[in-house]
Parts: sequence; C-alpha cells; structure tokens
Amino acid sequence: MSKALPTRTRILLTAVVPIFFLVLVGTSWAQAQQPPDGMPPAKARQFLDLLSDPEVKVWLEAKTPAPAEEPSAASLADAISSWELAVRARLVALSDAIPRIPQELANAAGVVSRDVNSGRPGLVILILAVLTVIGFGAEWLVRQALALGNSDRVVDPEQALLSEVAALLTFALAAIGSFLAFEWPPLLRRIVLTLLLAFIAARFVRAVARLPFGLDRASNGTSDETPTAVPVASETAQRFWIPRVTLIVGILLFGWAVVSLMPSIGFSVDVARVVALLCGLGILAVAIELVWRRPGNAASAVRQTLLTLYLIALWLAWVAGLLGVLWVGLYALLLPAVVRGVGNVAKAFAGRAQRSGALGIVADVLIVRGARAAVIGAAVAWLAYLWRIRAAALAGSKAGELVISGLLNGIIVLLVADLLWQMAKALIAYRMQLSPEAGSSAGDLARDGRLRTLLPIFRNALAVFIAVVSVLTILSGLGVQIAPLIAGAGIFGVAIGFGSQTLVKDVLSGVFYMLDDAFRVGEYIQSGSYKGTVESFSLRSVRLRHHRGPIFTVPFGELGAIQNMSRDWVMDKMALSITYDSDVDLARRLIKKIGQELAADPEFAADTIEPLKMQGVDSFGDSGIDLRMKLMTKPGGQFGIKRRAFMMIKKAFDENGIKLAVPTVHVESGGDHAAAAQQLLKMKGAAS
Repeated sequence: MSKALPTRTRILLTAVVPIFFLVLVGTSWAQAQQPPDGMPPAKARQFLDLLSDPEVKVWLEAKTPAPAEEPSAASLADAISSWELAVRARLVALSDAIPRIPQELANAAGVVSRDVNSGRPGLVILILAVLTVIGFGAEWLVRQALALGNSDRVVDPEQALLSEVAALLTFALAAIGSFLAFEWPPLLRRIVLTLLLAFIAARFVRAVARLPFGLDRASNGTSDETPTAVPVASETAQRFWIPRVTLIVGILLFGWAVVSLMPSIGFSVDVARVVALLCGLGILAVAIELVWRRPGNAASAVRQTLLTLYLIALWLAWVAGLLGVLWVGLYALLLPAVVRGVGNVAKAFAGRAQRSGALGIVADVLIVRGARAAVIGAAVAWLAYLWRIRAAALAGSKAGELVISGLLNGIIVLLVADLLWQMAKALIAYRMQLSPEAGSSAGDLARDGRLRTLLPIFRNALAVFIAVVSVLTILSGLGVQIAPLIAGAGIFGVAIGFGSQTLVKDVLSGVFYMLDDAFRVGEYIQSGSYKGTVESFSLRSVRLRHHRGPIFTVPFGELGAIQNMSRDWVMDKMALSITYDSDVDLARRLIKKIGQELAADPEFAADTIEPLKMQGVDSFGDSGIDLRMKLMTKPGGQFGIKRRAFMMIKKAFDENGIKLAVPTVHVESGGDHAAAAQQLLKMKGAAS
C-alpha cells in the first residue's frame, strides 16, 4: 500500500500544479501583451485636438493613398519575414525597456505615495494586514462551528475539501466585505482588491494540493488508536511538493497581481513585460528543479536534459512573443498528464461514493470522463481566445481563421461524442453483466437471453452512428458542405448494395434472425453441417463452438433453417430389445422404477421434466421384442441421464432374469434348404 500511495499523490499534484500553470499564467500575463487602457491625458488631448483641426483633416485625406486590392494570400516567405520583424521589434522593445526601469520605478513610487498612500507610507500594507486579521478571525469561528479545530481527527477527504472551501469562502467574504464597506480612492481600491484576490487564490491552491495527503491518511487509518498513520513515502512526498507548489503559486499569482497593476501606477507596457518574463524565469527555475529532483523519478539523465532544454525553449518562445508556440508546447508537455491525473482523481472520488445501478454507472462516467473533458475543454477555450485575437496574423486569410476555429470546435465535438459513447458502452456492459434473478420465469429468462444477443449488435451500430455524426459535424464546422457528401454516400451505398449482394444478404438475414429470436448466445444450434454453441455475433456472421472444440464462423446468409437444441425442453426416445421368453410387464415396471430413481437423484433432478418410462412394445423383431422408452429433460441434460439409465437397466435386467436380445442365425437340418444354409455358412467363414 505504501508503494501505491506516492503514485496517487504524484498524479493529483501533477494535475493541480500544471492546471494553474496553464490557466493562470495565460490569463494573467497575456494581458501584458495588450496595449494599456489609456495614455497620459496630456498627450491624448493633443492628439484629439490635431485630429479635430480642419486643415489636418484635409491634409490627411490628400495624403491617404487609394485602397489597393489586397492579395488573395500571403506567401510563406512573407509570413516568415513578418514574424521575424515582429520578434525583432519585441526584443528591441524589451531591451530598450530595461534602462528605463529605475526612472519608471521612481515615477511609480511618486504615484503610489500621492494617489494610493495619500502621503501616509505603508497604508496599503496596513490595510492588507487588518483585512487578513479580520478574515482569519471569521475563518477560525467557522472552523470551530464545524468542529474541525482538532487536527488529530481523521476526516473524510470530501468533507475536508468542503470544509476548506467553506473556510476560504468565509475568509474571502469577511476580508473583501470589510474593505468594500468603506469608501476608498479608486487606485487604492484596485490595488488592495487585486492583492487580496491573489492571496485568497494562493491559499485555495495550497489547500487543494494538500488534498491527496488527506486521501492517504484516510486510506491508511486502520484503527482508532492510529488514525493518522501515514507512510513514510507519503510524508516525504508532502515535504517535497507542498513548498514547491506554494512557491510556484506565489510567483504566479502575485506576479499576475503586480503585472496587472503596473500600468495603473505609471509603468510602460514594455517594463511590465520585462517583469512578467522575470517572474516566468522564476517559475522556469522551479520547474527545472522539479524535473531533476522529484520523488520517484526514474527517468534517464538524457531524458531529463532534453526536458530541461524543452522548458528553456518554451520560455524563449515567450520572450520572443510567440504565444501560439508557447501554448502548443505547454499543452504537448502537460495536457496528457493533466488529463490522466484529473481522470484518476475523479475516478477515486467516484469510487468512494459506491453508487449502484444504471444511474450510478451514468454518474461515474459523467464524473470521470466529464472531468477529463472539462480540462480539455478549458484548454481549447483558452486557445480559441488566443487565436481569435491572432488568427489573421497566424493564418493570413479568412480560410485559415475558419480552419482554426473549425479544428477547435471539432475537439469539442469529439469530447461530446466520447462522453456519449462511454456512457452508452458502460450502460450496455452493465446490462449484459446482470444475471437473471432467482425464480425468474421462462419468459424473463428468454427476454434476458435475447437482450444479451441484441445488445452487442446495438453497441456496434451505435459506435458507427456516433462516429459518422461526429465526422460530419466536424467537416461542417470546417466549412465543408456535407449535403453533397450525404447524397454521395447514399449513391455509394446503393452501388455497394448491388456490388456486394452477399454482404447485404448476410446483414439482413442476421437482422431477421434476431427479430425472430431464432437463437441466442449460449444456445446449441445446428444448420446443415454446422452445429455448435453460439459464442458471439457480428453484423454478418455468427461464431459456433463445436462440442469437440472447433469454431465455425458462419455468415447469416448461409444458415438457412435453424435447429435450436437449447429451447424449453428435449424429448429423447430410447429403444432396446428383449428376448421372446422375457417378462415384458416386469421389464416395464423395472424401467419405471429406474426412471423414478433417476428423477429423485440430486444429480439429475434439476434437469428432469418427465422421468424415464416405457411407452410399450414397438414391434416384434427377428431377434426379440423391441421396446420403446421416452425421457423429457431440459436441453443438454438428456445425455447424462440416458447413460446412467442404460447402466441401471442392464443391471436390473440381469438381476431379474430378463435377457437382452442379440441377432442370431437359425439353421435347420435336412433338405435342400439345410444344405444351402450350410453352404452359405461355409462361404461366410471363408470370407471372414
């Protein structure tokens, strides 16, 4: 157990850290790539005055060239050249911004002293400290009310998570509500709220990161005496991951807060970008340290080196302003692990609920697959947001923008299709695993067998339907006209129908066999020279397992008339011959007694419907009297009863002087007939 727990811990932490790295780093510092909300008032006023001057308007209209026809599509060389110029301009702007940092820092200090602190140094820090104390006080009261103050108690992980959410929500409401209860200057209000939200988000991420260790404690608490027993490996993982998670979240969130506030206090956009890149450099350092020192790391040095170079390349792509490359690289690195980790965590939580029935199956699928779909959907939504802004520059045409949006929509369609397919497959598997209830009637058993036969075919047909609809929807989103495709598919289907009549015959015959309920999985059937137990179906054939072992794969079109030997009951006829001097009535009584004994035998009682009995004399043969017997059993049970009955009949007849007739040759002496018979016997002897 101690070996499995660190794996679950790493899975959940792998799901927590990259999620916030993927989402928060983009939502925060992508804003730094956009122009500021406004310009200095003086310059803006001068620019507006110039535009309102009539002479300037006339001069601009005269100098404005006539609109030229835009080329249909930019060449690849032009696109590469434009990207190169954009990267070069960005690097030059960043390098020019570095010498301006001291001057802009001094200007920002003056703005903060004048417009934020109002001449009182440390006002923002004092307000944040007071709000933090108020929030922690309210949180402590809530924890006391929920009886969660004792840390030695073992709490269910779901309850622990809900209680942490309640405590953090109380902290946020108390702190933010206390601040908003008073009037503050606009800039001071914005700074305090931004920093306060960053602190609350950091606490929430830390609480989520501690959740897997709560799962470890709950799963390893074996008794009341040692309720908090945690494996040493889990404690080591906790000591490694929690500080690093806290560090990453701190750099990420407070970096976001600082970068988003810098334009408001007088910093230029380029300086804010430099600060954002420096914060990203800190996250890069922590990520490289995680690559080389994470617990349970079994990767080779070459792989770790390549991964380190990959991370450095992503940071350089960010420096160059290639945000599309940055996010595609991050998704390629982190998204598979995030999806897998979130799915495993959701599966663990779904398994703890122990739901049953069809609704439980649907709920588990929605939780597990829905969690994975939510992660992928969030990633796709963020890419859509980025590419909606830069689609024209990235693709160079309307068609490229349509293709990009169509691909993103196609991913969402695939997620929905996967969710529907997983739900349908799970429900079908659940229904096929259900065994008939004890005491079910013959009709219920027949209905259950028919469902077991039809459900696999329905599952295959549903898979084809979902796949076709998904492909058509994706093509429609890409701008492809699917109406001609549907019409062409119909014509193609007709052509296939004429060209492969045997295939169509097999499929249609199988449909009608299922509708007629001719056979089911597990039944023994015979059709011509093919016979065996039905193992499975496909759209065009049935698999029969012969009782000697071979498997027959028979197309439905070749089956023809079906002899089903596994339905309801079997009437087995048996015959034997006794000598003419035997007592027929005694033989009848002995056979009836043997049939009653077999019907009472626990080995055969369940399969016996009507016991063995003699029907009477069938005929007078050359060697003896032919007797006919019958036995009614369940399908397949007649063979064992028949063998045991013959053994008991032989023994009973021997004990009561009844002789079984055997073929004999009777020869009479005298006359030509006798001589002929003797000559015939000699010829037979010579031949043998």
